[in-house]
Order: sequence, then C-alpha cells, then structure tokens
Amino acid sequence: MNLPRYSMAALAVAAGSAGARRARYVLLRPLLLLLGPACLLAQQPLTWQQVQARFEAANPVLQASALAVDESRAQEITAYLRPNPTFNATLDQLALFPGSSVPYRPLSNTLPVLSLSYLHERRHKRELRRDSAIAATEIAESLTEDQRRVLLFSLRVAFVQTLQAKAIRDLARTNLANWENVLEISQTRLKAGDISEIDYGRLQLQRVQYQTDLQAAEVNLRTAKIQLLQLLNDRTSVEQFDVTGLFESGENLIALEELHKLALEKRPDLRAALQAAGKAVTDHQLAVANSSTDPTFSFDLGRNPPVPSYIGASVNIPLRIFDRNQGERLRTEIDIRRTARLKEAAQAQVFADVDSSYQLLASNLKLLRDYRTNYLSAAGHVRDTVAFAFQRGGASLLDFLSAQGDYRAIQLNYLNLVGAWLTAAAQMNLAVGQEVIQ
Repeated sequence: MNLPRYSMAALAVAAGSAGARRARYVLLRPLLLLLGPACLLAQQPLTWQQVQARFEAANPVLQASALAVDESRAQEITAYLRPNPTFNATLDQLALFPGSSVPYRPLSNTLPVLSLSYLHERRHKRELRRDSAIAATEIAESLTEDQRRVLLFSLRVAFVQTLQAKAIRDLARTNLANWENVLEISQTRLKAGDISEIDYGRLQLQRVQYQTDLQAAEVNLRTAKIQLLQLLNDRTSVEQFDVTGLFESGENLIALEELHKLALEKRPDLRAALQAAGKAVTDHQLAVANSSTDPTFSFDLGRNPPVPSYIGASVNIPLRIFDRNQGERLRTEIDIRRTARLKEAAQAQVFADVDSSYQLLASNLKLLRDYRTNYLSAAGHVRDTVAFAFQRGGASLLDFLSAQGDYRAIQLNYLNLVGAWLTAAAQMNLAVGQEVIQ
C-alpha cells in the first residue's frame, strides 16, 4: 500500500479544544497504526562505535565480570578487619542447698568475674592480608579487561561478518539483475533466430545459480545479525536491526616492533600474570608472618570473699612447637616460582599472537593489492568482451558462461578477502590489547 509520507509526530499533533483533539485522534488512528510498523523497520543502522557502546552497556557476561571485581573489593574489607575482643562474665560459688546456718543466703559467697581478652596480631599480618586482597582485586580487574578484550574480538568479528554478508548479498542481487538483462536480450535473439532454444534454455537454467547465491546470502546475513544481537543482549527483530560501516581494507601496516611494544604495555592477560607474580611474593610474606606467635592479652575484674574486689591481667602465648605453618610457607615459596614461569609463558604468547596476526594481515593485504590492480579489472574486461562477442555471435555459449562464472568467482573472492583482512585486523587488535587498526 502506498501511503503519503507524513511523519507520525505531525499526524499526532492536535489543536483546539479537547473534543476536537479527540475527534482528530479517532480519524487518524488507522493511519497511525499503518505507519507504525514502517517507522519501526526504518531504524537507523548502527555504526561500530554505537554497537560497541551498546555492547559495553548491555552484555551480561561483561556485567558479571564487573560484579566479580566488586566482590573482590569487598574481600579487601574482610582481610583488613581486626580480631574481635572477647568478653566473658562469670558468676560462681552459688549455694544450692541451705547449710546449718539460718537464714539461708545463697549469694553470700558468690564469686562474680568479668574478663576481657584480645588477640594481638604481630608482624603486620593485617597489612599483608590487605595487600594480598588488593593484589587479588587488581588481578580481577585485569582479567575482566582481558575478558572484555576477547568479547570485543567476537563482537568485531560478528560486525565484520554482517558487513561482509551485506556486501555479498548486494553482489548477488546485482549478478541476478544482470543475468535477468542477459535473459531479456537472449529472448530477443531467440525470437530473431539468432540463438537456438537449447542455448536459451541453458541460459535460463543458469539463473538458478544466481537465485541460490542470493538466498544463501540472505540466510548468512540473518545469521550474522543474530550473532551480533546475541552479543548485544538485544531482542530486536532481525528485520529491524542493521549496521553500517566501511567494508574495505587498509593499505599500510604498523611496524612489527611497535606492535610488540604496544602489546607488552597493553595486554591485560600479561598484566594479570605480572600481578599474580607480585601477589605470590606477598602471600609468601603473609605465610611467614602467620608462622609467628600471636599473644592474647586478658584483663579481669571480680570479687572473692572476703576480698571485696580485685583486678588481674594475663597473657596467653601459644607455643609454636609442631605447627609453624611449614606447609603454607613452602607452598607460597613454590608459587613464586610457578607464577614467574607463567609470566614468561604469557610474554611468549603475546609475541606469538602478534607475529601470527601480522603475517596473516600481510598475506591478505598482498592478495588484496593483486586483486585491485589486476584481477578485478581483468575479470570485468573478459566478461564484457566475451558478452559483447556472444551477443553478436562471435563467441560460444560455453565461453560466455565461463566468463560470467569467472567474474562472479573473482568478485566473491575479493569480498571474502576483504572480510578476512578485517577479521585479521580484529585479531591483531586482540593480540595487541587495543584497537590499533580501525
């Protein structure tokens, strides 16, 4: 149905009395209902920056990781708490049965005692526990950032796949439209007796391939959008969701040495490995401190007839003869060496990731340059030349179909190469730890 192009806001404006506004709403309501779905389908396509902003605001995995950091900060409070003092009240020497004395006085020899005790932690145990908890929070923050890095890579790949699917769909539509034009010209030639019915039938059968390409492209586009919507935690229908961006490769690469330097500075997983090595040292210091003895100081107040009142103090010192925290001290000492090895492994992984991503980018870029400078223009020239000759009887049907197939394959390969380059660029951003290639 063709409807006038009025905006919903203009149609909804009502002036005058309340009765006039009500009457106008009743008259315009059917038109508003018809225009509503069309307006929903015409949502503005999202750019990469908008997709990234929605992802960071709505992705549940990323939000759960942020909450894990908050949990670790809460554990810092627990780690730095002081031991609670202990209060004890005693009422002793109550007479249960009357003796020979009369009258009966059950509280005459009562012994009340009030005591207060406190465990004193030596060798900075609280401070070391706090430092260890802070280090754990820093590691949690780095791991959260690393998870964000990995999820952003998945988001970028889904975004690139959506752009690639759109480009392939547009190519399939163009190829199908061009083939429809070929069929119209061939039908005219058939009526004029310029080609045989067999040749025209083979041309008609070839149309199935272009229809199949278009349907496959539509399915791939919908699948890519579904994956992107899942990462955004968005329930928008596929028909209403769209993205936009430049589907093209770059021309230059950053120097490999500079990429290595950036990766060593920015990779959150490497930073987490360095922080884990520092935390292991703190944990070992805490284990050594926990092997020391912590005294308990006590103070008491009471009365002991015939003494009317008294005050006393005591110190309780455990004898660390058998348990001197030997196992934990040994474990944390071994953990220092283990985290040092993991740090070296993380550094090696950073270099390997950057090197492999760089080689993949360089390889794709070389092929893309060859396609731009040679293959694309050559395929178009061969297709147009053979088509011109075929329409005038100077080329066979087999040559015409072969030229059309070669052109279609070259165009499709080029789009797939662009998509592979953009995916490799996202992989390079993943390897470095920040977006170095747009």
